[in-house]
Amino acid sequence: MSDLTPGPSGPESNPSGPSPESLDQRMARIARHPFRAKFHLRGRERATAELSGPSTLRWHAYDLIAKRLAPAEPYKDGKQTPYRGHPVFVAQHATATCCRTCLQRWHEIPKGRELSRAERAYVVDVICRWIEREVAGARIRPGS
Repeated sequence: MSDLTPGPSGPESNPSGPSPESLDQRMARIARHPFRAKFHLRGRERATAELSGPSTLRWHAYDLIAKRLAPAEPYKDGKQTPYRGHPVFVAQHATATCCRTCLQRWHEIPKGRELSRAERAYVVDVICRWIEREVAGARIRPGS
């Protein structure tokens, strides 16, 4: 298995949800992909993340995932996630949770069926963990 391919354990393997360590490992593997590595919270998206707080962003992520990613055949799949405009959108591209093809390739969540409750929670956990790390990293390296 190459560094750019998904790992062996998908979200359904642990019903209580992935540990922060396993999320970090998967996110590190995804972040090594050149396209994914260029995404960071900047400007308005960073300000929104810092001002909204984790619980509000988690609610937004659940709502956006339910509408745009969870259906068996999402409307405009592959083109439904904007690149900018909300921290969740940026996080989706950075974490390969932007469309069903990326979910299948990087997170081993199959296309063609509605996401389960556990899969939705997993996707939201990945997105929120990435945002949390971006906001924490901004405090460490000012001016980014």
